[in-house]
Amino acid sequence: MNNSAANTGRVLWAGLRALLVLTVITGVLYPLAVTGVAQLVFPGKANGSEIKSEGKVVGSELIGQTYNLPLKDGEETASPDLKWFQPRPSNGLGSNSVNTQYSIILSGATNRSGDNADLITWVKDAKAAVIKDNSVEGHTVKPSDVPADAVTSSGSGLDPHISPEYAKLQVHRVAEKNHLTVEQVDKLVADHTDDRILGFIGEPRVNVLELNIALKELTKG
Repeated sequence: MNNSAANTGRVLWAGLRALLVLTVITGVLYPLAVTGVAQLVFPGKANGSEIKSEGKVVGSELIGQTYNLPLKDGEETASPDLKWFQPRPSNGLGSNSVNTQYSIILSGATNRSGDNADLITWVKDAKAAVIKDNSVEGHTVKPSDVPADAVTSSGSGLDPHISPEYAKLQVHRVAEKNHLTVEQVDKLVADHTDDRILGFIGEPRVNVLELNIALKELTKG
């Protein structure tokens, strides 16, 4: 009986020591080591890929933002502020979800099939709005000019990028609203267009937040 109790005690003590050692290694030393290496090798990415403007953090290059006017009385959804480049639609989880405002509480796709009535309505409404918003005097946007990313949300609903085609489609409107020339804004888009990763991965893209920060600086100048 005594031997049995002693053996049990030794087993429990060995298990407790293993738990303590592994807790220190995996719960303290390993996270500190990984954090230290990350801060040394790629501190920007380790800290959330922050984007700064005028010395302040204004967002992350990994998460999209909306650029809307303040809500008016009776409005459920804010209208876009058309002096800024606009991102992709953000109705990833449906039009009544918190995700429609790029909230980072939830993230996800529409999960609607191509023949879903709701999705078809969203796309038609978004396309009509893109054509209307971006048609200015002397420049009319044709339905065939509207790229897919202008009327559909991304898989996460939080995509910070748009295609160069969608950015260029907005150039005339942004130029008019900010009293700039089309050439100035077109160059801004070209300067902020990133090529495919390693030349063959993904598609060319434009980070909307970085583009709008550059636009703000241009209007100040």
